[in-house]
Amino acid sequence: MKALVYTAPNEVHLLDRSYPDLAEGEAIVRIEAVGICGSDMHAFRGHDPRRKPGLVLGHEFSGVVAESADKTLRSGTRVTGNPLIVCGRCEYCRQGRDNLCAHRTMVGMTRPGAFAEYMSIPAAALIPIPDDLDLTKAALTEPAATALHAVNLSVRQLAKPLADCRVLILGGGAIGLLSTLLLKGRGVTRLDVAEVNSERRMRLQAVSGYPAHDPRETPPAESSADYVIDAVGSAATRKAALHAVRPGGVVMHIGLQDWASEIDMRKLTLAEIALLGTYTYSTADLRETVRALAGGDFGDLSWIETRPLSEGPAAFADLHHARVSSAKIVLLPHAADPRIGAASAC
Repeated sequence: MKALVYTAPNEVHLLDRSYPDLAEGEAIVRIEAVGICGSDMHAFRGHDPRRKPGLVLGHEFSGVVAESADKTLRSGTRVTGNPLIVCGRCEYCRQGRDNLCAHRTMVGMTRPGAFAEYMSIPAAALIPIPDDLDLTKAALTEPAATALHAVNLSVRQLAKPLADCRVLILGGGAIGLLSTLLLKGRGVTRLDVAEVNSERRMRLQAVSGYPAHDPRETPPAESSADYVIDAVGSAATRKAALHAVRPGGVVMHIGLQDWASEIDMRKLTLAEIALLGTYTYSTADLRETVRALAGGDFGDLSWIETRPLSEGPAAFADLHHARVSSAKIVLLPHAADPRIGAASAC
């Protein structure tokens, strides 16, 4: 089978790999769609020591069960899945917070990922999807669940109803855009997005109806937002988030572009800011997200750009050099005709 393999920093190649072995309790999924995540780009650039050359990346996937060694899962089932492989027994798993599982491993990190025609995964990690949910759109379950999990955590800390909040989102990539669309569906009317890519700003405005601005030209005003989502996670956006949040407000930190930076601890303390971190999603979040995607809670998702897996190296290069306006590129491992990879006209 063909797989897109991370071979060295700034290099991925389409190579032949063996068809996966069917292990006890696992399934082999024919991958129909797989998104390129920011963490895949982080690994591609050689910035993630956990993901080593020779690895097949990719964890935002959908597909069809080709073979199953689990009696509860039939071949032919349309699925997405939890790329976090959890134990189901530790304290966090018992609490329903399996994203914090003490023994977790991960597809596309500790085992081969979904940038391939086929992938093996424990059957318990797979989530059936309804027949009326397009498989390409279903591949957004993982990033959409990240947004949903972060918003749900934030709501618990907000001092007033979400719909009454003035919201600022830093970053118009997939997580920023999905968070924007989710908040729109939950009644938020006063929301701004800060995004440096001009084409992404235009697309985000067209898709969401909210204003988007270049923070280099119009920095966020001090103490102007009740709720700030940092969907980038750079030193600059962390600083901007603490600057923009109002006293008593909430900052939700999702992105991890930079792993360390200084933050304004004085404002955090004196203004009683709630600074929250979030890690991925629980399995329950993923199931809720499948229902939300099928129900149109994130809109029609026409802004997704698709390309065949064979164009994966070019897609990574385009993302690396910021030549992409779409918030998400989804690769199609079984696209026979390269023209299938044409970008959406949205």
